[in-house]
Amino acid sequence: MDAGELVVSVESGHVCGGRSRGVRYWRGIPYAAPPTGERRFRAPVPPKPWSGVRDARESGPVAPQLHRGQFHGAPRRVPRSEDCLRLDVTTPDTYSPSSRLPVLVWVHGGGFSVGSTREYGGVGRALAASGDVVVVSVGYRLGALGWLDLRAYSTPERPIEANLGLQDLVAALRWVRANIAAFGGDPDRVTLIGESAGAAAVTALLTMPSAHGLVAGAIAQSAPPNAVYPPDVTAAWAHEFVGLLGEIADADVESESTGEAADLLHDSDAMLLARATLALTLRAPDAYPGATCLAPVIDGDVLPERPLDAYRDGRAARVPLLIGTNDREGALFEGRIDILPTTKRRIRAVFAATRKRSRRAIKAQYPGLPERRPAADFAGDFTFWYPSVKLAERHSRYAPVFMYRFDAAPRIVKMLGLDATHGLELFPLFGLLGSRRGLAMTALGGRRMLERLGRRMRAHWSGFAARGRPDEGWPAYDEDTRATLVFDAVDRVELDPRAERRRAWQEFVPHV
Repeated sequence: MDAGELVVSVESGHVCGGRSRGVRYWRGIPYAAPPTGERRFRAPVPPKPWSGVRDARESGPVAPQLHRGQFHGAPRRVPRSEDCLRLDVTTPDTYSPSSRLPVLVWVHGGGFSVGSTREYGGVGRALAASGDVVVVSVGYRLGALGWLDLRAYSTPERPIEANLGLQDLVAALRWVRANIAAFGGDPDRVTLIGESAGAAAVTALLTMPSAHGLVAGAIAQSAPPNAVYPPDVTAAWAHEFVGLLGEIADADVESESTGEAADLLHDSDAMLLARATLALTLRAPDAYPGATCLAPVIDGDVLPERPLDAYRDGRAARVPLLIGTNDREGALFEGRIDILPTTKRRIRAVFAATRKRSRRAIKAQYPGLPERRPAADFAGDFTFWYPSVKLAERHSRYAPVFMYRFDAAPRIVKMLGLDATHGLELFPLFGLLGSRRGLAMTALGGRRMLERLGRRMRAHWSGFAARGRPDEGWPAYDEDTRATLVFDAVDRVELDPRAERRRAWQEFVPHV
């Protein structure tokens, strides 16, 4: 192939990509200027134009993150930089600028502390090659640089803004709107897709005025949509973070001193900020049971209100939504990533927010609580399942919603007691069963079953991106039938699955 066929013109200049195994790709394209120097803690601005043809065959640096924190971050050899506002584009090999294919914009997970466009390398390849879609994978600011509300330490000389990670994603969507036609994508058929923290970003973005009109649909896999907090809560986390950063940087700083703290935040190396972020998030599960310190803040501007309230009242973007969770979300969160309310003390703290009668009803749904297995299921349902059900219920009053539950798990994963846990659906969906982890989890069987399931899922996901609805056989979700597609060796539709548990949660968590 002539290299000229891989040169694409975008607003900032020309980029030259590559071709491999049924797809063409362009990686590391800046969608915003580097948020470095005086731009740290500021909203993104457009990238500066470049001359000549930019080599776009390698992904850009990953956002500053630790390799071994609460979650596994990027390998140590992968470059890290605050200059991380880059995206990757993958198209079918048959791409042409006149294709007008539907577009999936992928927002990676990782607890808003790790992850990048390099993660799940097959995400673009499998969907683009088999689904006839263009896939855009977005890098965004992580940790304190993107997901802590540090506005209390803003000064006229060194301003600090809120919800920077969300603002990065809006900038990426604007870039897609302006440029994706050059890659054969249809700017009027852009579907946001995210998993875990990425799905939480997706559900928040649909309620942001600055994102309205930029997406035609959304897919939220294992979202914790209730992990959004008011400013008084996030300010306390910021105060604690500044104290931890001062200790790690060995700086004599009073966290109450706005000027000194601002200097520390702006002048510290990004990896020191990552270390202080880890210190905060390691404390959080016991200090703030059921909460997540790295999260959007209801700032009244970028994010005007609690997303679940916006969905309830019809103020979220009225676009089709595909949403779901896995059978046993909480089973994964053990050891270093034991971040959910799974211990007796944490569960007691969650229970303190509700009535005694409601506590009895919820305990009946998890016999043996707080033993290990029921505690994991309680925590997973509290964090992911019930808030997703509530969001689906509310949004279905205004726009089409399609709900799923992922139940499939290979034998080894079941033997480990994980079952269909958090993140497992990514392996069949993104065609990653031939990866090292994919081969390990299917060593005793289950690979063919998951491969077939992955093809069905990709057909649904790409169909949703193209038409605003999945393939045939998946009915819409509403409050009357609550039709849910259960992904398994043989898929099935269930009406109001786990109805008794849902009703118990409805009484137990009034704030949802």
